Amino acid sequence: MPDPAVPPTPPVPLDALLARADLGLRRIAGPADPAVVVHWAHTSEMADPYPYLLGGELLLSAGVHVPDGAGAGYFDAYVSRIVAAGGAALGFGVAPVHDTVPGALVEACEMHGLPLLEVPPRTTFSAVARAVWQLMAQARTAELRRVTEAQQSLAAAAARPDPVPSVLQQLARRLGGRAVLYGPEGTRIAAAGTDPGEETRTALAKLAEVVRPSGQEPSDARPSSASDTVAGLRLVAHALGNGEGFVLGTAAPQRDAGDHTIASVAAVLLSLLTGERHSGSGAGRSSALVRLLLGAAPAEVAPLLGGDRWRVVHGRPDGRAAPDPVAASALGAALGSSLVDVAGEVVRVLVPDGRPVERVPGWTLGVSAAAAPRDWPAADTQAARALARARATRTPVLRHGDRPALADLVPPHDADAHARALLAPIERSPALVDTLRTWLSLHGSWDRTAVALDVHRNTVRQRIARCASLLDADLDDPDVRMELWFALRRT
Repeated sequence: MPDPAVPPTPPVPLDALLARADLGLRRIAGPADPAVVVHWAHTSEMADPYPYLLGGELLLSAGVHVPDGAGAGYFDAYVSRIVAAGGAALGFGVAPVHDTVPGALVEACEMHGLPLLEVPPRTTFSAVARAVWQLMAQARTAELRRVTEAQQSLAAAAARPDPVPSVLQQLARRLGGRAVLYGPEGTRIAAAGTDPGEETRTALAKLAEVVRPSGQEPSDARPSSASDTVAGLRLVAHALGNGEGFVLGTAAPQRDAGDHTIASVAAVLLSLLTGERHSGSGAGRSSALVRLLLGAAPAEVAPLLGGDRWRVVHGRPDGRAAPDPVAASALGAALGSSLVDVAGEVVRVLVPDGRPVERVPGWTLGVSAAAAPRDWPAADTQAARALARARATRTPVLRHGDRPALADLVPPHDADAHARALLAPIERSPALVDTLRTWLSLHGSWDRTAVALDVHRNTVRQRIARCASLLDADLDDPDVRMELWFALRRT
């Protein structure tokens, strides 16, 4: 039978349910296997529950469906259908229909290897179902805590002076097994964790070849990951996303629910680290940083980063949580750049002009126009404004326009002087200037401006009214709005 369509929650060991003293469940037939798990509890009094089972259930029944005088043949057919549907166990409630569990049912469960639990009269089926969900919630919380701690430790390892061995060591410890990094030619570059033996080492190296791309085939011709089981160990190979042929291999004695997430985080970090080392761009960035700290101008060190013109991208997660270093690295990898900076709730990424910036699921992005190093501060401001407008309009990616504008027809000195004179009454209040700029850019929408600035809509109304008073201007007049927008563009 195919794997059951289980929900995205950890399964509950049947032994954990039996250990609940408040339920009083007792196993009276079937194997006492600690590996038996329950994905949910389901109550049914159907004589043939097969059509209504997905697999992995603890099926609960009071025997209402059992006809008078039912013999071994009836129970054999009943139990065989539960097993065929992938049921994990059967719970039989004694009273009010049956005083005891039918002996023929016990024999059938024993014969088919289906765990049979006796549910005492004082325990309701709803109490059993509630206990299953409580155990699932506890397991889910423990899993999330484990994954979060692993993410933090992997991110810290990636920041060490020896990042690749440190990441592999942390990954091996979190998985309780072995972690290996293979190079483009299949050679083992680094490894950490317990040596699993020659047989497993050979099998893991062969599995890495399954996912390693070659130059003669499309990038999507091979899977990004592959798995196998050898000598009781779960082997997994992950092709790193830098396109250089590096592969991460893991061997662990068991497969916990969060292992895939932990290994994926490590794969993202190793993709960035191996990409830097293989291309030499990491050394170039280090040299650029040193020269900046020693007083060189940005324009002089920009060629060391790999390009003359760059775009600044501001990204913000769609959820409420602030981005962490792992999430920031993942965004940089998706945009094809490791020049990443986490600034509060926003991640800033410096992307070469020739690399397209596309939508990244789970993120809202604001993109600046292409800029030379001397104009990077202005590009940073453009990206920030584009992000604010993108969030207000619920647009995944919004780009700052870089085509010639009407303002280009006015000499810059005259335009700047006019802007300073026009905005002088509010220039001492950055909050008023930012609110007016955002409000005008969003066509006077109170709600969208409130979202973009993270303030209440009444605060927006009060600030705009204050601007109108100080500027002595009718902000409903389109000519006034146009002139103010022209001036704000110069600030």
